[in-house]
Amino acid sequence: MRILVVGAGALGGYFGGRLLQAGQDLTFLLRPRRAAQLAAGGLRIHSPAGNAHLPSPPVLLAHQIRSTYDLVIVGCKAYDLEGTIAAFAPAVGPGTAILPLLNGLRHLDRLTERFGYRHVLGGLGVISAALDDSGDVVQLSRDHTLAFGELDGERSARSEAIAAAFATANFESRPTDRILQSMWEKWVHIATLAGATSLMRASVGDIAQAGAQDVALELLNECSRIAAHNGFPPSPEALGRTRATVTAPGSALTASLLKDIERGAPTEGDHILGDLLRRGRWSTADTVLLPLAYAQLRSYEARRSREAAEAAPAQRLVA
Repeated sequence: MRILVVGAGALGGYFGGRLLQAGQDLTFLLRPRRAAQLAAGGLRIHSPAGNAHLPSPPVLLAHQIRSTYDLVIVGCKAYDLEGTIAAFAPAVGPGTAILPLLNGLRHLDRLTERFGYRHVLGGLGVISAALDDSGDVVQLSRDHTLAFGELDGERSARSEAIAAAFATANFESRPTDRILQSMWEKWVHIATLAGATSLMRASVGDIAQAGAQDVALELLNECSRIAAHNGFPPSPEALGRTRATVTAPGSALTASLLKDIERGAPTEGDHILGDLLRRGRWSTADTVLLPLAYAQLRSYEARRSREAAEAAPAQRLVA
């Protein structure tokens, strides 16, 4: 199986690196800066499951694609999806499966619109990882699961082939015939965590210390109602995990969305919170905190855009 991994950030770098380590026929599709970084020092993974160093991982730039692949794994940020689609589109042939690992579900709509329903799988990564200052992938917890499946729930020949390839690698592979349920449950979890920590500008532990756990729990109720409205009520087990995560005393956990705000970067707020609200339709009459968290993020993005526009003339004068 020929595999193309789009990007070598924390997500793509970890799962792609583990597949390469296992001897799979895999290539990274990268931007020039990241390609140069890997050419200089290779791909390094620091992990509780074992470190890895791949000195010369196979790399392509978008204009160098000359053939199609059996599987394209996509792990970009939501706001980069359109540019990412344009970059990897030449690698998609009649038999190519596309496995996106983005949060939420809006990317499935866009990918099926562009490539057709039969090309697209559902997928999610359960991992806490980041790139350090040198570009190494650092796994921050022991979870390293990649779940995937056909959107219609079938156990197809291609999903079995993907499962066989993934089973060789040093991560937990979980093929499932209920991938949309799993994606909705993760979306509720991420939206609750992102909504609470970005709205309160605090970690889970700080929110608990302030006695404000009810904010997170009410967000969980609101997000769960929307999921149920769409036919995917979170299981009791999923709800229990999220409740425990967002109310844990002393936890330093924050959502990556808050980390983006704190460093003045663009966020996935529209993809994670805005799209969830839009899918709520008439189920959001009693929903208060989720719209407030989303409004806060939109305000942040508006300020960020204004400040960038104001800085542009000064930058041109300096140049």
